[in-house]
Amino acid sequence: MRKKGEKIVITGGAGLVGQNLVAELKLRGYSRIVSIDKAVANSAILREQHPDIEVIVADLACEDGWQHLLADCDALVHGHAQIGGLVPQEFVKNNILASERVMAAAKHYDVPYVVNISSSVVNSLAVDDYTETKKAQEKLVAQTGITQIVLRPTLMFGWFDRKHVGWLARFMEKMPVFPIPGSGKYLRQPLYVGDFCKVIVSAIENNMTGAYNITGQERIDYIDLIRAMKCATGAGAVIVKIPYGLFAILLRTYALFSNNPPFTEKQMKALSTPDVFEIIDWPEIFGVRATPLDAALKETFGHPVYSKIALKF
Repeated sequence: MRKKGEKIVITGGAGLVGQNLVAELKLRGYSRIVSIDKAVANSAILREQHPDIEVIVADLACEDGWQHLLADCDALVHGHAQIGGLVPQEFVKNNILASERVMAAAKHYDVPYVVNISSSVVNSLAVDDYTETKKAQEKLVAQTGITQIVLRPTLMFGWFDRKHVGWLARFMEKMPVFPIPGSGKYLRQPLYVGDFCKVIVSAIENNMTGAYNITGQERIDYIDLIRAMKCATGAGAVIVKIPYGLFAILLRTYALFSNNPPFTEKQMKALSTPDVFEIIDWPEIFGVRATPLDAALKETFGHPVYSKIALKF
């Protein structure tokens, strides 16, 4: 069992998981927390919410000066990742090159334990830049030989969600019509990030090892997830199904005006890929109660502070 005074370093600490994990760690009594993230605006949000932790802005793939932060680190949460985007090289840079440099520093400073946040996509039928680089990332972390646990979450949502459910909810609140590609009957297994962060803390405190698929316990079609979001947010948008091809054209058009769109055509293809991920009894394994989907959505959109904060792209 770890002591509350131990040092925990989080790469990608200003992202969705990182922001929620910092809140959970502090709630559990941890105080020596270090976040390393290249996103200036999102790091500023983290620093504003948690001025008592160390927040470092650095590009792990190409900058130096952060490596010493891994000295006397008791647990490293390897959480940075390129999730979306249009440029293949960005996935290589942020999911592979950055991880190679982080692991080199971890070995240099004898970091004793790593929580490697992988993704359910390593078991997916999808073939895209994110999937392939996450597979490579998981392997290179495993090859370090450092004692570690591999956690493979499915699509996550919760406080500070800038993409996926969070972005879709904000879009729904602003627009009178919400388009659904095709039938909308795409099976999803969304995971509440608050539950996932409790899993991470449990793994750290118990020095757990192995690889675990952390899948949302409830299966739901995409269109029904959107309906549940509408109920939780109170949005007035009308949900309308449109042909898959037309939806793809709209995404391509949007991409012409944005170099980092929140939802891309590749992600739409991944959305419609017929994946069914393994559901293990992670609540029992990690001693974490799974929050029912409706309750999790209410928590996500009902918090007086966190639900109002949207991270930057």
